[in-house]
Order: sequence, then C-alpha cells, then structure tokens
Amino acid sequence: MNISTEGYMKDGKNRLIPLDQIKPIDLTRHHLVEEIVQKAKVQSAAMASFKVSLFGDIDAFIHLAAEQYDANLGGVKGNVTLTSFDGQYKVIRAINETLAFDEGLLAAKALIDECMHEWSQGARSEIKAIINDAFQVDKQGQISTGRILGLRRLAIADPKWVRAMGALADSIRVQCSKDYVRVYERTENGKYQQIPLDMAGV
Repeated sequence: MNISTEGYMKDGKNRLIPLDQIKPIDLTRHHLVEEIVQKAKVQSAAMASFKVSLFGDIDAFIHLAAEQYDANLGGVKGNVTLTSFDGQYKVIRAINETLAFDEGLLAAKALIDECMHEWSQGARSEIKAIINDAFQVDKQGQISTGRILGLRRLAIADPKWVRAMGALADSIRVQCSKDYVRVYERTENGKYQQIPLDMAGV
C-alpha cells in the first residue's frame, strides 16, 4: 500500500492525502490495481523462468542430436523445428534479427545514383520508382531495411550496380537479435494451431 505516514496516502503528485478524504471507490481501485500488478509480476517471473528452461531444453536436445548424428540441427541462423513422433505437436525456435546499415550505405547510394544517371535515357520507369522508393524514410526518419534489401533481388548486370550491391551487403549490421519459441498443436482438420505464449518481453 502506498502509505508514507499513518493515515495518509501519496497521490500521483507525491502529495500526502488523509485517508478519510479519499473516496472509497478510489481506495478500492488502488487496492485492485496493486493486487493485479503483484499477480502480473509473479506471472512474468514464472514466464521468464519458463523461457530460460525452454531454451535450455531445446539447446540440450540439439547438442545431443549433433553428437549422435555429427550434424548441426540449428539450421539457418540457429532456427530449428522439432516435431513429436506422432506429428501432433511442433516446436519452432527461431532467431529474429533487426538489421541496420552503416556508412557503407552512402557509398552504395552514390553508385546507384551514378547508375540512375547513366540509365536516365533507357531505364524503365518502374525500376526508377523501386530504387527511389527504397531510399525513402518514414515519419521517424528511418529507412526501410526491407525495401533496401529488396534492391538486391533486381536482376541487373551492370558492373557499377553489382559494386553497389556489394557495398550494400557490406554495410549491413545486426543491430539486435531476439530468440523466440512457438509451440503448435495439430487440430482435427490437420492444421497446426499456435498455443499462445507471449514470451517476447520476458
């Protein structure tokens, strides 16, 4: 209870308010919110512990399988799918990386601009639109990594463009990575349905 002195309670502005001047409904709301927060903290701690245990179990199995089969089951960037023998359940561990670009992106953009200038007479307007759109920033001033990386899928053989794509690839940096696990159960119609587990924030 947020009481600093007997018979008083602090309000949102850190002022001491006599209990007899606080409406009963406000006191009831206060106690309810505190109770919910305490329960939420307990559940959050339990979920964090479960997450650590879950990742530990999966890692232990991967190491065991690697020892027996002399193979890395981690897949691309550590992603792995484990399925029960009867196919009823499926567990997916994946690593989601947030990418950013360093100053090499400026060099790539300069080379791309040179290409655009040289192609100005013959380049298709669709390609110009794709390139220009890729370097647009959002309301927060951030550039879309998805659109930038999409440029690498354009089948352009111009040597200068190839150099630009090389500079682009070299400028990619992993800003942060987050591991997550998704658990699925197969329903009667044969489709997998995810068992809700929001562990992203714990």
